[in-house]
Amino acid sequence: MLAPTDLICDGRGTPSKVSTTAAKVNDLTQTLALVDGIPSVAGRPGRPRCRPDSLLGDKGYDSNPHREKLRKRRILPVISARAPRTSRAWANSATSSSRPSPCSTSSSALPSAGNAEPELHDVFVSLASALICWRRLKKHRS
Repeated sequence: MLAPTDLICDGRGTPSKVSTTAAKVNDLTQTLALVDGIPSVAGRPGRPRCRPDSLLGDKGYDSNPHREKLRKRRILPVISARAPRTSRAWANSATSSSRPSPCSTSSSALPSAGNAEPELHDVFVSLASALICWRRLKKHRS
C-alpha cells in the first residue's frame, strides 16, 4: 500500500524534493530528511544556496524538537501551533475527518494507492514534478 508523497516546494510552488514513504508514516518524521535533501541552487554569484530561509508548515508539523533542529540549521520554522484539545474540539474533528476530502475524490493522473506499484507511483510523481519545473522555466523565459 502506498503512502502519500512528501513534497517540499519553494515559495512559488516549484518542487525541490519529493519522497514516498511507507503507509501510515507520520509526515513529521520526514521533515528533516526533506530539508536536508534539497539540492543546491545556483544562479547568483557566490556559493550555491542549499537551505531555505524559512520553512512553512501546517499544524501537523508542530513539534518543538523539530523546531529546534530547524533553528540549528539556521532555518526559521513558521509552523501553526496546535490548539489544545477539548472534548468539544475532539468531537468536531472526529466528525469532520470521516468525510471524504475533495482531493481524494477528484480524478488525478496519478494511479490510486490500491492498484499501483511503488516504483510506478514514484515515476509519476517525478514526472509531475519535472513538468511543473519545465512549465516554470518556459514561463520565465517567455
